[in-house]
Amino acid sequence: MLGEYRITGRGAAEISADIERAVGAGELEPGQALPPMRELAERLGVNPNTVAAAYRTLRERGVIETAGRRGSRVRPRPATTGREFIRVEVPEGVRDVSDGNPDPALLPALGPVFAAAAGQGDRDPVLYGHEPEDPELVRLARAELDADGVPDGPVAVTSGSLDAMERVLAAHLRPGDAVAVEDPGWGSLLDLVPALGLRTVAVGVDDEGPLPDDVRRALAAGARALVVTDRAQNPTGAALSATRARALQSVLREHPGTLLIEDDHGHRIVDLPLHPLAGATRTWAFVRSAAKAYGPDLRLAVLTGDAVTLDRVRGRQRLGPGWVSLITQRAVARLTADGTVDARAVVAAYGRRRDALLGALARRGVTAHGRSGMNVWIPVPDETGAVARLLHAGWAVAPGARFRIGAPPGIRITVSTLPEDEVRPLADAVADALGPGRARRGV
Repeated sequence: MLGEYRITGRGAAEISADIERAVGAGELEPGQALPPMRELAERLGVNPNTVAAAYRTLRERGVIETAGRRGSRVRPRPATTGREFIRVEVPEGVRDVSDGNPDPALLPALGPVFAAAAGQGDRDPVLYGHEPEDPELVRLARAELDADGVPDGPVAVTSGSLDAMERVLAAHLRPGDAVAVEDPGWGSLLDLVPALGLRTVAVGVDDEGPLPDDVRRALAAGARALVVTDRAQNPTGAALSATRARALQSVLREHPGTLLIEDDHGHRIVDLPLHPLAGATRTWAFVRSAAKAYGPDLRLAVLTGDAVTLDRVRGRQRLGPGWVSLITQRAVARLTADGTVDARAVVAAYGRRRDALLGALARRGVTAHGRSGMNVWIPVPDETGAVARLLHAGWAVAPGARFRIGAPPGIRITVSTLPEDEVRPLADAVADALGPGRARRGV
């Protein structure tokens, strides 16, 4: 059952820590069965309740799963594996189009706004007990949310989108609950869900967003939450159309108790209109990150939602970090109010680069997706082979395994820094990597 590995420990914490360490080290592999609780208890000379407590801890941490009489097994993708480590090492001389980062040349200069924000802090220092959100940032964010049709609700500020999602999920769900997620989807979210002791339920995605029939099946099967990317979906570039949004709202109204989380990280880098789903369920959250438009290191996102959800998030935040730096909040507010970033120019630049690559790939007979944002998703028959062949040709792309649960293989290419003169050679390399039948030279 466990091969050569022997579980050790006397207490529940020791036993669970030993198993989790073995999973992380690869000594216990995904899918491997663990001993029945009574059998392991007898082997270790402990009470069966001790092993039961250890297994319960491992389930809550997303390391193992239990399937009734079939017993307990290491999860197919344990939380300890970390999808962010599924990446290509980029040798010197290889062009990296895998990282998912915005173009630094399109990001604003942060020095002046931080200097102004720091100066305000010098004049009026932020102390314990002060309001955790900058009023101007909240006002600006709420105005933009109103303009985009996001329902009214209180506003909180978190340390990025993932921080917001973690807090919202933890505020409503318990270990073992199921969360419907996009597949392929954001790798960090696919890691976060099991790390919270929750179960992922895959929902298929096309260019217009999550597939309504898949969402319906997931919710009917008991998924308590649904996470949707409204625009610039990572990795496929999908964006909710008006038609798809109406279909998904109809499904959600059949399950009004569902926790709906919407991620609009494409704000300010996408010219497609927003079609929010919020309002179709009683419990909802909508999050916008500053990462893509203003820079990942700001670690700031604006969160709105129903009053109960926001109250729980704020309450838990007060017991942890307390608040997101008001200096950072004020800097972001200045960036927004002053129009420091020319959103139209940013949108046009990313759209031009994305469309150029999609067009070049289409002329070579290569199917690719990228309706919005800065990434292009290319289905491939052999993911490992395609990544290796492209690396040999001088291009580092992101393996689709970082973003998939059960979806077919693919690769992700980030176009944010792709100049015009690199489009043709990259498209040629992709066509060659997919096999002789696809390797057609285009113009």
